[in-house]
Amino acid sequence: MTEDVQRAIEAVWRIESARLIGGLVRMVRDLSLAEDLAQEALIAALASWSETGIPDNPGAWLMATAKNRALDGIRRQRMQTRRHDEIGRSQVNEHTPDIVATFDEDVGDDVLRLILISCHPVLPREARVALTLRLLGGLSTEEIARAFLIGEPTVAQRIVRAKRTLAEARVPFEVPHGEDLLQRLDSVLEVIYLIFNEGYSATRGDDWIRPELCQDAMRLGRVVAERVAQYSEAHGLIALMELQASRFRARVDASGQPVLLAQQDRTRWDRLLIRRGLGALRRAEALAAPLGPYTLQAAIAACHARARTAEETDWTRIVALYDALVQVTGSPVVELNRAVAVSMAFGPEAALPLVDALHEGGELERYHLLPSVRGEFLSRLGRYAEARAEFQRAHDMTANERERAVLQERIKTCLEHEGV
Repeated sequence: MTEDVQRAIEAVWRIESARLIGGLVRMVRDLSLAEDLAQEALIAALASWSETGIPDNPGAWLMATAKNRALDGIRRQRMQTRRHDEIGRSQVNEHTPDIVATFDEDVGDDVLRLILISCHPVLPREARVALTLRLLGGLSTEEIARAFLIGEPTVAQRIVRAKRTLAEARVPFEVPHGEDLLQRLDSVLEVIYLIFNEGYSATRGDDWIRPELCQDAMRLGRVVAERVAQYSEAHGLIALMELQASRFRARVDASGQPVLLAQQDRTRWDRLLIRRGLGALRRAEALAAPLGPYTLQAAIAACHARARTAEETDWTRIVALYDALVQVTGSPVVELNRAVAVSMAFGPEAALPLVDALHEGGELERYHLLPSVRGEFLSRLGRYAEARAEFQRAHDMTANERERAVLQERIKTCLEHEGV
């Protein structure tokens, strides 16, 4: 097999695997079996396409191959369970048309169904992320492990346990409706945004950002938004991700070092993604009142996107949006972000008490950005020794090497101001 064919097949799998597995789940009502059948179809494609080339409709080829294998397996299993060949033939003939009819049903919401299964609230958050990337992102266990810098056996165990949990909980392979659907969609959006965030600000390792994870998350988000077009928060999440992703080219310098928002070259921001993000934000705002958390965060990102320079940023409006977001989420992380906005709008002396209150509350005790933000406020107030201690604390808490390097520079700057 040539390298070009190999790459083409990998690309087809990334694009088609979710639809393929989703359709098979509807047919066979078994997640593990559906994935096995999809993998068998991929193996058949590797053998066939290396000789004949990629077909005009590779997705249809994979689906037809998987369907045939599933039908053969069902017929074989039913034949083996009959006491006599004659009884077996009569019952297979009786039931086979129903099987075939099920396999020929319209695809409809197969991908949405698969997303809802992968992100089911019965699963722990880490398992939802791993299963979603495996089934809907088309990533291998090795790729997921590499993306999150964890061991491959850990990822494999999470996926196996997730499938077992879904089976034991007897999760139905149907798209829920009404309030049940809304509750499940919240879980779906949470998982998608977790994947995006890990790509946007990597929690560990040598890289500041991992664009491929963000691309997977945005693709999944668009699938959801297309299928639940009246759900405002799906559009709000799309808006948030696209507005944040628009800054990718400006977030690191030529050596891969992080560039903070205020120092970024805004001419390098992706104007197409900004236009798309603002369009999704308008759709979200038109569908909901009051606004949900993703839409509020997108509105904050839009304030940055609309400002031609850092100095033109409407920080007063951002503070107001954070006020609403705190009310909606009650999150201490959101309160920390609000404190940053307050410092930009009204000065660090107004924001420092807000951060001190969060420190005393203890909820962000292990969150490295709390001492980092406090150090920034203290530095701007000229309290360099205290700032240095906070930057050192943040440095010791983070596992991302790029972020550690930035904090080390902040420590060095404080020492210079102290005259040490």
